[in-house]
Amino acid sequence: MNSMTKPLDLYPSRLREAQPMVPRRDPVVHSRNQHRWNGPLDEVSLSRYERDGFLWFEGFFSEESMQPFFRELKDMAADPELMKSEQVISDPASGAIRSVFGMHELSEKFSRMTRDPRLLGMVRQLLGSEVYIHQSRINDKFGFQGSGFDWHSDFETWHAEDGMPRMRAVSASLMLTDNNEFNGPLMIIPGSHQHFVPCVGETADDNWQSSLKSQETGVPSQEVLAKLAERGGIQSPKGPAGSLLLFESNVLHASNGNMSPWPRSNLFFVYNSVENQLKEPYAAPAKRPEFLGARKNTDPLEIYDDYPELSGQGVAPFQWYG
Repeated sequence: MNSMTKPLDLYPSRLREAQPMVPRRDPVVHSRNQHRWNGPLDEVSLSRYERDGFLWFEGFFSEESMQPFFRELKDMAADPELMKSEQVISDPASGAIRSVFGMHELSEKFSRMTRDPRLLGMVRQLLGSEVYIHQSRINDKFGFQGSGFDWHSDFETWHAEDGMPRMRAVSASLMLTDNNEFNGPLMIIPGSHQHFVPCVGETADDNWQSSLKSQETGVPSQEVLAKLAERGGIQSPKGPAGSLLLFESNVLHASNGNMSPWPRSNLFFVYNSVENQLKEPYAAPAKRPEFLGARKNTDPLEIYDDYPELSGQGVAPFQWYG
């Protein structure tokens, strides 16, 4: 694609020299004043999401209802053909599973989970439109192993390497195991989603093959991270299996390695607005594989309201973090 036809880049990154932060140019809650996309989140919740960039629901599903999903993950780890796939990323230190991508296409259980009526209702409300799955994955950290993930904005990667035009995506992280202070829980800088942080360093060919194991390109400077953390602090939502974290595509987050004997497995669904589908990469030589950024399977998700795995399971009241 030549420079004359390249789409307008509102969030330039992967630059040769450091540039100042760019104020966010997109809404955080996209359904404001759109009655069609009313949903289960009240005004307090929407305002908290706008302010912090995430919402935490402790005990969204019961711990018992997560066991079939965790067992299915173990079965996948024992599948030699799947382990050879590019969709399976190994830990750079231990060689164990670090991530499995395309979970909603590998597993019918996980596919149904993406269309849970309460979950889909909240996501549609936040994005103000129908949605599809941009990416799904499991991040695994086994006991006494499992490397961390450096600070980054998901949107910076999806914009630069996948061609996602605007900040109109939400990640849903479902805890398949307990997340505690010892096993490498996610850390978030509240409010960091209000600025885009341009990163230094051009994107190498097939950067995804190394960045999914250890990200170096697309990582903000320590000076910028310190400034944003001084302003917003750092929070780490923790809770039992079945808890849910919704976080905005541009919020800065990271996690440490697992130094405990307890595993940490989290399932991630990335919901993107059907009005925000991918274009050519803004700062990469080529598109990433389909399992990292969907371009074909982008039909709007339909609610799945028949859950044999979850039927009869109580759901604890929502508990807001912060």
